[in-house]
Amino acid sequence: MSSAAGREPLRLTRWWRLQSLRTRLTIIAATAIAVSVFVAFQVASELMDRKLRDTAENQLRADSRVLATNAERAGPARVELPPYPGSGRLVRVILSDGSTRTPAGQPALPPVSEHAGRVAQGASTDLLESTDWDDGYIIYTLRSGDGAVQVAQLADDSPINQFGFGMLLIGLFCVIGGALVGRTVARAALAPIDRLTAAAVRVAHTQDLDADIPDEGGGEIRRLIQSINDMLAALRGSRRAQRLLAEDAAHELKTPLTSLRLNIELLIRLDRRGTLDTALPAESRTRLLNDLGAQVAELSTLAAELTDLARGDINDESTELLDLADVTVAAATRARSRVPDIEIALDVTSVWVSGRPAALQRAVLNLIDNAGKWSPADQPVQVRLRAEGASAVLEVDDAGPGIDAADAPRVFDRFYRAGSARALPGSGLGLSIVQRVVDAHGGRAAVARSARGGALLRIDLPAAAPPAPIARLTAGEDTAVR
Repeated sequence: MSSAAGREPLRLTRWWRLQSLRTRLTIIAATAIAVSVFVAFQVASELMDRKLRDTAENQLRADSRVLATNAERAGPARVELPPYPGSGRLVRVILSDGSTRTPAGQPALPPVSEHAGRVAQGASTDLLESTDWDDGYIIYTLRSGDGAVQVAQLADDSPINQFGFGMLLIGLFCVIGGALVGRTVARAALAPIDRLTAAAVRVAHTQDLDADIPDEGGGEIRRLIQSINDMLAALRGSRRAQRLLAEDAAHELKTPLTSLRLNIELLIRLDRRGTLDTALPAESRTRLLNDLGAQVAELSTLAAELTDLARGDINDESTELLDLADVTVAAATRARSRVPDIEIALDVTSVWVSGRPAALQRAVLNLIDNAGKWSPADQPVQVRLRAEGASAVLEVDDAGPGIDAADAPRVFDRFYRAGSARALPGSGLGLSIVQRVVDAHGGRAAVARSARGGALLRIDLPAAAPPAPIARLTAGEDTAVR
């Protein structure tokens, strides 16, 4: 039984959740009106019943005083009792010996109660009582002479019943009207949501993100529409970024793929003719194979950087409190393993930041790789890290030709490469990844000319309080990685 009883509320809850918002509002409105009508009926019935009882009791008291006055004058045994007219109040005289007198033709009243007998014996002056004998009576007993008089009235509930029936009809009409009004109000209130739903469905079907939803309504509806429009704007931006990425990737892939295809076709054509050894001397063949290897490496690097840029997974990495000096040293070590000829001079101070270690290491590595392309063989890439106010400042400079003022504003753009860098390997994505990492950490990146005449790339990141206790490196410590 308890299990079945427990399933009923769950079934009701499930049914309620399956209903539409309009149906819920209609049910709530009808229920609220029904409860209001029921409470109003109960209160009104109670008040009406009390009023009718008070009126009946007052009338009984008035009639009893008139009869008692007559009984005192003539005596209870001799007072005149007119014949019963067929309707109206009922009277009875109680004598001192307990016997009674009633008018001729009057219906029988309930037997005299013990309390009423005491009034006739002088124990009390009056008594108001109700009986349940056959039909209910309200009887008022009043002491008169050496006996008592009683005036009774049949308790009539018909006014209350009629009132209740009327209230029932009114309640039904109110509930039906309330349901209709609730349905109408729900339809009018939810009309903006219906239009919003239709617009969202249209966007989903047509894939047209340029059509904003008209701003209408107020309060929560307006905020909802604005939120959806903001979401559409974000989706438009994402689609635009994807399209630009695809267009830029296609443009950047075209040149190395064309060169790779031409070289491979040349090798295949010479091999089919059987003239590969005679048409290409060993030195030319070696140079061609080296070009093919370089082009494949360039394509691999470009594909990896495109993947990193397209995945946008910087924000997916967990943030932790870390020492940027450790990240910088690790990036320099990776750069040295990738390009053995590069020389890196580190001047780092322990500065703590809240960040994503893998993303920050990739950004520092890209800065070092970029500087390594330009720095002469006898000049190291200088990497400096220090605390400056509330920021961690990382600078990477080289002794190369530097960056032209016209190229400086676009250094961190995707796929942008200065004219002087077209002959060097690279995809033009490294610094854009740096910019994206710095932006994700709430920092900023800048480019300037270094004291050695080359490029100075600088990033500023918000510093964080170090964990205590902590051993800090001495400022100005110079470490060379060779």
